[in-house]
Amino acid sequence: MKRHHPSLAKIVAFGISLGLSALVLLFAAPYAAAAQKQAIAWSRQEAPIAKDIDGLRQMPDDARAVKTKNLALAIRQLPAAPNKLRLAVQLASLSTEGDFGHDTLQEVATTLADSLREQPIQARSGQPAAPYVELAQLVRYEHVQTSLNDSQFAAAMAKIEADDTRRQGANFTLTDLQGQSWTLRDLEGKVVLVNFWATWCPPCQKELPDLESLYDRFKGQGFVILAISDEDAAKVKPFIAKRKLTYPVLLDRGRKVNELFQVGGIPRSFVYDRGGKLVAESIDMRTQRQFLELLGQAGLH
Repeated sequence: MKRHHPSLAKIVAFGISLGLSALVLLFAAPYAAAAQKQAIAWSRQEAPIAKDIDGLRQMPDDARAVKTKNLALAIRQLPAAPNKLRLAVQLASLSTEGDFGHDTLQEVATTLADSLREQPIQARSGQPAAPYVELAQLVRYEHVQTSLNDSQFAAAMAKIEADDTRRQGANFTLTDLQGQSWTLRDLEGKVVLVNFWATWCPPCQKELPDLESLYDRFKGQGFVILAISDEDAAKVKPFIAKRKLTYPVLLDRGRKVNELFQVGGIPRSFVYDRGGKLVAESIDMRTQRQFLELLGQAGLH
């Protein structure tokens, strides 16, 4: 999966890092089963914070930004405990679903780093635990700062850099809903936005109108969107038709391209300039303003 936050892949990885018996207790994520939510024993201090995190997606963006920042500060005041780290990871996973401001993201990252200092997690199979990767993504892609001095955090940063190096040279060929074949490296000379998404993903749905608007605005300047879903055509076609999306939608049923790009959660976007260089990427949904910033790095204005 992706992100829809946190992704199933991320939850599984975090669960493995703590021990599989703890998996169902790790997150009261918005989409978690009711039984899983009830299994978490929140303290009197933790329970209202968990409830507020569950309600973030129902809030207007401006109010959500304020609430997210306040929740980060509230979590930081909790005593050290496994639930504190659960809440910090949950909030971090939701904090990038839009444009909530750098100050908000900095507070979220500081809270997550502090929680990891208090409740470090052992690595398994030589891979950094998922919360360290979450923090590393905030640092690399959202440009926040952290003073966390931890070998797993360093390993997570190194893994992200290695993944980006592989994406620089990535190539794929997929077929769209109309049967047309698209090869990424055949599109040099154009600005290409590769967007991984799914019909079931609320953050993906939220950014679709902005992607359509940007495609309509810039397609005459050689802008191409390749929207990649791993779902069946029978599910994707009516979804696209209902929303009147006109940019190419490609199917990756075997998830080979998802794996090539190391997509652990959706939505996820990658921007290539006219020379085929990966110049920008996002780890979650973006607003139109944020997409314009990404495209500006490829020379579109």
